[in-house]
Amino acid sequence: MKKNVIVSLADSNYFHLLNELIDSIKQFKESSSTAICILDAGLNEDQLKILSSKVDEIKNAEWDIKVPSIKVKGKEWLKSQVSRAFLPNYFPNYEKYLWIDCDAWVNDWNTIELYFKACEKNKLGITQTLGPGYKIMSKVNWLFGKFAIIKSQNFKHAVSSKIGLDKARKLAFAPHINVGVFSLEKNSTCWNLWQKNLNITLKSGKVFGSEGLAINMSVYIDNAETEFLPLNCNWIASNLLPKFDEKNNIFVEPYLPNNKIGIMHLAAGIWEGDKDMRLDKSVKISIKNLENKSITKSLRFGH
Repeated sequence: MKKNVIVSLADSNYFHLLNELIDSIKQFKESSSTAICILDAGLNEDQLKILSSKVDEIKNAEWDIKVPSIKVKGKEWLKSQVSRAFLPNYFPNYEKYLWIDCDAWVNDWNTIELYFKACEKNKLGITQTLGPGYKIMSKVNWLFGKFAIIKSQNFKHAVSSKIGLDKARKLAFAPHINVGVFSLEKNSTCWNLWQKNLNITLKSGKVFGSEGLAINMSVYIDNAETEFLPLNCNWIASNLLPKFDEKNNIFVEPYLPNNKIGIMHLAAGIWEGDKDMRLDKSVKISIKNLENKSITKSLRFGH
């Protein structure tokens, strides 16, 4: 019986990305001892048939917390904003859970092992969107040239979700936590904290981003035990493009010592004009190799 599981979710529009994620996992022989489970948020029959031969379990994603239909009509994919906080309910036969968004893929298996290690002893294994070269997630408006009004991603979401100004202020300067890749043990108390906060954020805020705000609340307000992992464990390429090691045929961090990217995450899209690489596999962009020369590459797996 497999003890560890990797879980993701997709609808029919993101099936190809999900399929690439699965293939990126299976390229490593070590993956044979790890289950892969999928939450279906609108996949079609042909897609489900392809997936059924490649993964261990497929379950329909549900609205685990009731959300007003006017907010989610025709947007089944938004179930990912709720269901990922309830993974043990869907797939109860595992000890450790690693969630990976379907617009991410595995570049180095050592990162998978690190996530499963990070969540031991009740901890949440996750990364912050903070590091050398990363885009600043806060905006500043200056008044009279010397007074700063600062708007951070956490603060903006917290205010719109009406969680209370004191809590919003606590989150304002906390490094944003990206929930697109995380690990937890089955019996971790963090699940309950996250679900409690998700109930709060869904009442007044937007559905999209609600689970991210809830996990930030769980860590920075409720002090959930957390093991913060390096940026290369959830490399958000829209924040900072990687470099490519042509000799070893692998994506790496753009700064010394050029560590391998563990998980490449295409969150927010990689754009060429009005084309998003996530939806158009023909899109390629200019990045640097280790000799600092420009090369044209796709950041998707196998392209």
